Amino acid sequence: MTKSALFTPVLIAGCVILMLNFAIRASFGVFQIPIATEFGWPRSDFSMAIAIQNLAWGIGQPFFGAIAERFGDRRAIITGAFLYAAGLVLSSYAVTPGQMQFLEILVGFGIAGTGFGVILAIVGRAASPENRSIALGIATAAGSAGQVFGAPVAEVLLQSYPWQTVFVIFSVVILAALVALPFLQTPTIASKKELEESLGTVLVRAFKDPSYTMIFLGFFSCGYQLAFITAHFPAFVTEKCGAIDPSGILAGIGITSTSALGAIAISVIGLANIAGSILSGWLGKRYTKKYLLAGIYLGRTVASALFIMLPMTPTTVLLFSLVMGALWLATVPLTSGLVAHIYGLRYMGTLYGFVFLSHQIGSFLGVWLGGKMYDLTGDYTMVWWIGVGVGAFSALVHLPIREKPLLAQAA
Repeated sequence: MTKSALFTPVLIAGCVILMLNFAIRASFGVFQIPIATEFGWPRSDFSMAIAIQNLAWGIGQPFFGAIAERFGDRRAIITGAFLYAAGLVLSSYAVTPGQMQFLEILVGFGIAGTGFGVILAIVGRAASPENRSIALGIATAAGSAGQVFGAPVAEVLLQSYPWQTVFVIFSVVILAALVALPFLQTPTIASKKELEESLGTVLVRAFKDPSYTMIFLGFFSCGYQLAFITAHFPAFVTEKCGAIDPSGILAGIGITSTSALGAIAISVIGLANIAGSILSGWLGKRYTKKYLLAGIYLGRTVASALFIMLPMTPTTVLLFSLVMGALWLATVPLTSGLVAHIYGLRYMGTLYGFVFLSHQIGSFLGVWLGGKMYDLTGDYTMVWWIGVGVGAFSALVHLPIREKPLLAQAA
């Protein structure tokens, strides 16, 4: 295998771990109604659990990036997988909102240890410069591939097993991802200057750079929009389409229930994003990343505004899922690639981890606010419009970024 080969064992192994990680993570919205129904919880209680999970994921990401860079990638991933599994198993015993919310901290840290921050840094270091952008896109697409089957599999399992058993099954699945570890061997690819610098020096330089601040702020809306849709869209679709389509039209297009439509919508988003993420990585090699990111956020803003303004039907749900899916994680290879391009590869995991924290703060607010506003008003409309506003902000904030290596800027 040549040095410039794209599909290396590292890339394939990273894709396997991300796929299983995201298959489980993307399924949590399917549990919204079963858990709330069993315990009689308000919608905001389980939403808070998912919100805390997302926030813990964000807080854990820079720490796991630093662990990987200090003690090795494998130790970070093993730690993350065991935290993920433990959180799922213990959550299956939760009977109060407080217990569920506390235990989702473990799940969030587990997602961080087996997710984008660690895996994309490994893939980025292993890829040749000419393949780096597309490799990051393919790894991101693997997460979407997990989303394609994660929610439907959870829906199918819930037809035969209680939600607690499904959580335990998923804990076994994430531990099975560790079979890919032997293939995650990467050299440290960095310039002599990067190797001589400490993590603290690089972090201080990045935090003082206005471009890093703009990348940080811009990633907020990505987390808000994606987490809100992942957590609330299945329930939203089930209720809305159940109210407007009682005559069996769904069956006419091969969908037998609005509950199934919600799970399939999440799957469609993941399916479309496989192509969107790969295309994003391919474009990132050829065009200015900040302009591509601005375009993606603008596209999301327009799609969300039109969806909430137009009458909702099964057709508009699936069309929106297709469009949003194409733009879903298309930001990830571009954002991680932008961080690597400006600040170097040596501490990419930690630097991207801090940027990802902004994403997860947005995720926390999107999930929590969705549940809170639903309990207060019985509707998600205001939360959708906030997502439109922050999406427009992100489209604008990327435009002033200086897209060239920071050391070159100083020179």
